[in-house]
Amino acid sequence: MSYVYLYALLGVSLFVLGLNALIVHAHLLRKILAVNVMSTGVFLVLVALSSRNEEVLPDPVPHAMVITGIVVSVSATALALILMLKVNRATGKNELPDRGRD
Repeated sequence: MSYVYLYALLGVSLFVLGLNALIVHAHLLRKILAVNVMSTGVFLVLVALSSRNEEVLPDPVPHAMVITGIVVSVSATALALILMLKVNRATGKNELPDRGRD
């Protein structure tokens, strides 16, 4: 098993771990952190699969996509934190209001 497949497996496990936390936890900050862990897993898989062959130089396109994704992820996290603060001010809780059946 080469290091490429080890990194890809680690990236997939990070994505699954983040998806589990996103589904299980109701607290908004934990959900935001879970989405960040999921994106880290996707970035790790992209970088790992860009250099599948050890004799050939890695493909630069996935690396550029990861750098762009990191910038977008930081911006989306900042927006999500601001929205979480607005929900906290409106409801007094850091959870989304539960909409029951009418």
